[in-house]
Amino acid sequence: MDSPVNENLARREFVKQLTAATAAAWAAGAPRLLSADDASAIDHPRPTADSCIVLWMAGGMAAPETFDPKPYHPFEIGLPVEKVMSTFRSIDTAVDNIKISEGLEEIGQVLDRGTLIRSHVLPDLGSILHSRHQYHWHTGYVPPQTVAAPHIGAWMSRVLGPRNPVIPAFINIGQRLEGVGENEEIKAFTQAGFFGSDHGPMNLPFPEEAARAVKPPRGMDPGRFARREKLLKEVARRGEFSDFRQESLARSLENAHRLLSSKDREAFDISLEPKESFDKYNTGRFGQGCLLARRLVEAGARYVEVTTEYIPFVHWDTHANGHETVDRLHKEIDRPIATLIRDLEARGLLDRTLVVLASEFSRDMIIEGVPGSTAKDQATAPTDVLKELKHYGMHRHFTGASCVLMFGGGIRKGLLYGETAPERPCIAIKNPISVRDMHATIYRAMGINPATGFDVERRPFYATEDGKGKPVQELFA
Repeated sequence: MDSPVNENLARREFVKQLTAATAAAWAAGAPRLLSADDASAIDHPRPTADSCIVLWMAGGMAAPETFDPKPYHPFEIGLPVEKVMSTFRSIDTAVDNIKISEGLEEIGQVLDRGTLIRSHVLPDLGSILHSRHQYHWHTGYVPPQTVAAPHIGAWMSRVLGPRNPVIPAFINIGQRLEGVGENEEIKAFTQAGFFGSDHGPMNLPFPEEAARAVKPPRGMDPGRFARREKLLKEVARRGEFSDFRQESLARSLENAHRLLSSKDREAFDISLEPKESFDKYNTGRFGQGCLLARRLVEAGARYVEVTTEYIPFVHWDTHANGHETVDRLHKEIDRPIATLIRDLEARGLLDRTLVVLASEFSRDMIIEGVPGSTAKDQATAPTDVLKELKHYGMHRHFTGASCVLMFGGGIRKGLLYGETAPERPCIAIKNPISVRDMHATIYRAMGINPATGFDVERRPFYATEDGKGKPVQELFA
């Protein structure tokens, strides 16, 4: 487990710095596009996708347990830890030269529709904290920043605008922002930053309750609802915010009122899905989230993220009982993800919908970070031989290589990109892709120039770090 003293000190300092940046954002004026008065005047690439769905494996998905299997050894007491690289057998897939972990058979059968990347490289960032790495991946910037960096979904909302004026451009599914631990850190990247609240996410932590979020309170007549909206706008105008922030809040309220009054809100109601279809997705909250994402993209959402939810030491944060936990997670993600890809394809949506599966880093039984890293070890797993089943699996944070799946949106089909070393340390040895270039690739598909920049508090701020992100052109068909 993480060292309580060091971990808490690092986390408190992190939150303190992020809070200062967020407070400054509320007082700041409108960001100004660097090269023109209007985003449409920037030289953007031709989009190959209209919508983006990110399937976020929150907590650190171990590549050797999922999409980059290594030599397998079954559990036995006394097994040398150095031999524990994968705790699942590898299986064949729909692509001849790609094998993945047992338990992901359904995803394996749709790999011929997309690309598997095995060489996504993450930095150590000095201290390997989930909060720091999730912030980095979602914003493209290493925290803390002097300004509140926007989430990748907020960039799409601001630069591209909504596909359907009724449906929020940026929707976040499955992550609670209260009461689950590290909630302030999660909030720090799950927001629009300096773009303003009208480009922030609509948060739907429980997919089965999403329909309730887009209905006026029970028993509230239209007149009372209109009066409440007027009062909220008045409260926003009286707040200690800049004129820009007040206008942004007002636009957020107008957008919400438009959705609540529209028939399009039925897209949020997964109970309307035919039972046969619903059952294919329903492996729990994540599966239902995949169904909701499909319905929202059909209705015109621009960016939808579905997460397995980050809770310290739960789900992909496998510091103990790794094998058993990942076995459960295989069952939760396998069928819904494959069903999502098949459904988008059957509805003629996959070609224009970019689907990305990613995580903040991978895991290794022995190495924290990468070889030579000064990052503190944050696992209590043994380093000699296995003595208990709970230590059988991937535990330590490994940043030397992580896996990403990409489907649709102009991405090549049946491609295996990148390679990791066959023996520990399993670092990327071919075609490494940084977070900056991964973001540039996603933006390229969506038709956004990775060098798009805004003037924020008299300093330039870009869609990718320093505007230098380069799309990986080999990934496109």
